[in-house]
Amino acid sequence: MSFYDDYVYVSVAEKKDKARKTMAKLKQTMPDLQPVIIDGSVIAKTWWGKAWNKNLESYADYSNRIGRGRSYVRQGAVLHLKLDRGAIHGLVQGSTAKPYAVEIGIDRLDQKTWNQITALCNRRIDSLEQLVSGQFPKELERLFTTRAEGLFPSPREIHFRCSCPDSARLCKHVAAVLYGVGARLDQDPLLLFSLREMPVAELIKKSLEDKMKSMLKNADKKSPRAIGDDQVHDLFGI
Repeated sequence: MSFYDDYVYVSVAEKKDKARKTMAKLKQTMPDLQPVIIDGSVIAKTWWGKAWNKNLESYADYSNRIGRGRSYVRQGAVLHLKLDRGAIHGLVQGSTAKPYAVEIGIDRLDQKTWNQITALCNRRIDSLEQLVSGQFPKELERLFTTRAEGLFPSPREIHFRCSCPDSARLCKHVAAVLYGVGARLDQDPLLLFSLREMPVAELIKKSLEDKMKSMLKNADKKSPRAIGDDQVHDLFGI
């Protein structure tokens, strides 16, 4: 008997139905269940979500394997996804009745890189809303997405394990969770800063402080368009 004799085709609809039933059972014991729900075929729609997934796909170590999780996350197989400081916890519906547990560790952004980012962000980010919306100068986009030196982790900074029997270095369940992070960043981009243990408040605070210092410094300078006392007398006879 060959592999093909044992293989049983399972439709996408059946997979989605299976995931929904498992999720319903899980909610009885996990009321804080946080599934990844994709509306349509596009996994991430905002600048932050797209940048996360694009970063993963840009590395040769991941490019050949990460795609295996794309269909999983679209089918609603990521039943639970939670981001903490330096960690990602996930439950993924696979071929068995019990979902697989995925644990991913993300290294903290090194201090040197963070110092470079905060220095270059000075007077370029006006508010937290601007940062969250992804509406910042192109130079900051390039800075944030620089491979191995930006905000997003490289493969050597990502550590994972899955309870599935797949011996592959990056199984489809881990890949689905990684793609799910991109969808989650659509909802709350600040999760990335928490994940990489970056004090985002410090970034905004420093930028605004430097902007204020610049404004105060310029306030002491007399504008060439200002009218002097002698000119006021000549013009208005005072």
